[in-house]
Amino acid sequence: MNAFVWPIRVYYEDTDSGGIVYHANYLKYMERARTEWLRARGFDQGRLKQELGVIFVVRSLQIEYEKPAQIDDKLQVVTQVAAQRRASLLFHQLIQREDPEPVVLIRSEVKVACLDSRTLKPRAIPDQIRMELTDVG
Repeated sequence: MNAFVWPIRVYYEDTDSGGIVYHANYLKYMERARTEWLRARGFDQGRLKQELGVIFVVRSLQIEYEKPAQIDDKLQVVTQVAAQRRASLLFHQLIQREDPEPVVLIRSEVKVACLDSRTLKPRAIPDQIRMELTDVG
């Protein structure tokens, strides 16, 4: 599946006292990109919960911090589905700085589980979403 790219600008509020992006904010950037990836495919998380009774939650996360981002940097969060299972998706996500050539700052692997919104137990990804991912291994 093609990579989804979501632009982010680093603001003062994202940084620590040294002007470097605070490490936990990268997780927010990645979460926003996955939400927008889903929205770009026609799925709003609020509607998924209300109409299909499902929510998506992070089950596990591996992240490598390679280089820091700083205030006013233009970043791109690159999101790609690496694998899908019956009730989960594995995402590979990069955060890169827009220079003349992109520079990778963060590499991550995020496993997201599909849960029943009432019981909070794993459940199969709805067919409507699964059909959007048919070309994923």
